[in-house]
Amino acid sequence: MTTREEAALLRQSAIVTRAARPSQRRCAETVGSPARLITRAMIELRAKADTAKLEFDGYATTYERSYQMWDMFGPYDEIVTAGAGTKSLARSDLDVPLVLQHQQLRRIARTTNGSLTLTEDDQGLRTLAPDLDPTDSDVAYIAPKLRSGLIDEMSFAFRIDEGVWSPDFTQYRINQYDIHRGDVAIVGFGANPTTSGGLREQDLTTLLRATSDEEARVLLAELSARFSLPQPTIARPRMEENLQFTS
Repeated sequence: MTTREEAALLRQSAIVTRAARPSQRRCAETVGSPARLITRAMIELRAKADTAKLEFDGYATTYERSYQMWDMFGPYDEIVTAGAGTKSLARSDLDVPLVLQHQQLRRIARTTNGSLTLTEDDQGLRTLAPDLDPTDSDVAYIAPKLRSGLIDEMSFAFRIDEGVWSPDFTQYRINQYDIHRGDVAIVGFGANPTTSGGLREQDLTTLLRATSDEEARVLLAELSARFSLPQPTIARPRMEENLQFTS
């Protein structure tokens, strides 16, 4: 297997300028693997207190964090510069869907219809879908996996507009990317575990207080069935602080 240093020497002898983009860029050593940055990012799925909708909040990529990639010569380190998506995200016609495993037909939100918002902060590319429909089959499929921690990684598909190699050609920095007509994706295994993933459920107290005891029991039973939780019970009627799930 080619080492990072050996790959750098091969790259340096073949590349004329440091501004050249990685050739055959991919996220795994295997030739033909997709060239998508995959990051284990912070992910939260929240039940909204005033509606049956769910809110997804995560980071499709992290900024200023090194991760390993491969090109035709071998491995190298890659970094996305903070603010690299600013120009692309400012497009008035920005079209980016939130999908499952980069499958374009498994869309659960999209910027063009207002169901998905993409913004940048110090952490990276924040992905917010505030009104996911739990009756959508793809949302119903992924929600319990996010809740249980079976899935806690994201990825994004994009084009590199500007980048530069380090003087020794062991590191490539993406200074500007274009995500228009790319995607942000909830994925399985990732190549860039730069941050820990997590799942947090919003407190249901506000919602329960607006319902009768019987309505609350029905609502909790529906949530339990939908997200594969044990059958819920309320220890004492109208005492939401005693809400618990029992097996």
